[in-house]
Amino acid sequence: MENNSPLSPHIQVYKWHVSSLVSIVTRITGIINILAITLICFWFAFLLFGESNYQLIKLFLNSFFGKFIAIGITWSFSFQVLSEIRHLIMDLGYGFEIKTSNLTGMIVIIFSFILTILIYLLGRQFI
Repeated sequence: MENNSPLSPHIQVYKWHVSSLVSIVTRITGIINILAITLICFWFAFLLFGESNYQLIKLFLNSFFGKFIAIGITWSFSFQVLSEIRHLIMDLGYGFEIKTSNLTGMIVIIFSFILTILIYLLGRQFI
């Protein structure tokens, strides 16, 4: 007799929490950040080949798509940093209660956007 049931509970069995979302997004932003650092290294390598390459990078970064990528990378790094601070606090043994975990998860999400906006405003010299 063959049993087709899963060996462990399926993802549909679990109730989603903010902590689940933050955990998954932290993993995704980690991958994005590795790709971003690689892209930044390529940009620096192009700068070593002369001023014409600098102009290409400047043209790209001044385009809508370039600004979108730069803001996205800024958010990704902001989210990752705040999430890792949250994990560091949890590694110290604090914040495991469901209410606290959900609160710190929301803080990470909200403040990652606030930090991205502040970095943008600083870069545009608005503040």
